[in-house]
Amino acid sequence: MKLNKEDLDYFGGILQKQLDELIRGAGRTVDDMTDNEGKTSFPDPTDRASLESDRNFELRIRDRERKLISKIRKALEKIEEGNFGFCEVCGEPIEFKRLEARPVTTHCIDCKTSEEEQEKIRKV
Repeated sequence: MKLNKEDLDYFGGILQKQLDELIRGAGRTVDDMTDNEGKTSFPDPTDRASLESDRNFELRIRDRERKLISKIRKALEKIEEGNFGFCEVCGEPIEFKRLEARPVTTHCIDCKTSEEEQEKIRKV
């Protein structure tokens, strides 16, 4: 089933809200890291190591979010172009419930399942 204008507006709103939240979060992380840079001294190497570990963890999270931002922008572009909600593999419409669960998805459930099965075979 092809999505109508209301559906596209609905997903566009969800995606835009997620994008705005992720960008705000990234900005806060940058601000926090630059504000605290060099201000904190740790005579104890364990405390310093803990701080570095926390920063590395935060940066890994932000990297994952950066990738999600890219996917969100691509989904928003697809909405503008009128091809949002269609599987990139088979071209069939992606189920509404799947899009609700993961609006950035680019594969229908059948194609995604097949892709994951092929990945398992390659890893073995």
